[in-house]
Amino acid sequence: MKMTERAQALVRARTSFVHATVVRAQPPTSAHAGDEAILLQDGTIEGFVGGRCAQNSVRKAALGALQSNQSVLLRVLPDGDLQFPEAPGAAVVVNPCLSGGALEIFLEPQVPAPLVYICGATPIADALAEVCALVGFEVQRSSADAETREALVEVTALVIASHGGAEAETIRAALDAGVGYIGLVASRVRGASILHGLGPTESEQARVHTPVGLSIGAKTSAEIAISIVAQVIQAIRVDGLAVTARAAPAAVEVVDPQCGMTVVVGPQTPHLTVGGVDYWFCGAACRSSFAQKTAS
Repeated sequence: MKMTERAQALVRARTSFVHATVVRAQPPTSAHAGDEAILLQDGTIEGFVGGRCAQNSVRKAALGALQSNQSVLLRVLPDGDLQFPEAPGAAVVVNPCLSGGALEIFLEPQVPAPLVYICGATPIADALAEVCALVGFEVQRSSADAETREALVEVTALVIASHGGAEAETIRAALDAGVGYIGLVASRVRGASILHGLGPTESEQARVHTPVGLSIGAKTSAEIAISIVAQVIQAIRVDGLAVTARAAPAAVEVVDPQCGMTVVVGPQTPHLTVGGVDYWFCGAACRSSFAQKTAS
């Protein structure tokens, strides 16, 4: 599978990853400008951006990029003097394992777009789907009488625009699923009545917005949709509403007992068990040296 196809598949699966591209390589290195890879949250590298030692530095920087959702220009330099062009703002790591060359790698995190789940087949629901798509949100729609908790696990925001039906049951399912923003298209009186019947806790009630949308005097379906999307954007950008990605095993960091480097433990990390204790290494050379040392 080509790298672009793999990336598209991960996006469709709402899986976070980092796309790494070698933008500069100064020999001797095993990587070349244009080489690329995908790095997953568990430390797996698919593709090639350098040898074992460089990969360890890239793994660590990629995890940081995912946490901050900020692109990083990573400079992997050998220990010692090297004439390598400056790159202001780049993150620099000195890797004593390198064979003497240097790499510059652009790390671009790819996190899922906010997922807005829209219930209903009304003009407001139709307009909301169009505006969500316009700002880059992922949209799922349903006209079912009630949603299940399982269907809402990865949802960022849920908006009920059905003007009736099992609204209370859907709100309860969304609260139980941990959805951070729940909007109900209803009058102030009807919305308050539905919430009163649910008996939510104070923290649960804070997640439910009814009447939904920012107060901008919206009248038409399109205007109401814009006010709702604006409120969701405010919740994400200002209030810290989390955008949920598909759950993935988190990577673990340990110290290489041979060279002292911080190593991201993943399926491809060199490993050795000595006396019932597990050790991980930056590369095969450190593992071999440690094995010889402990054997003696």
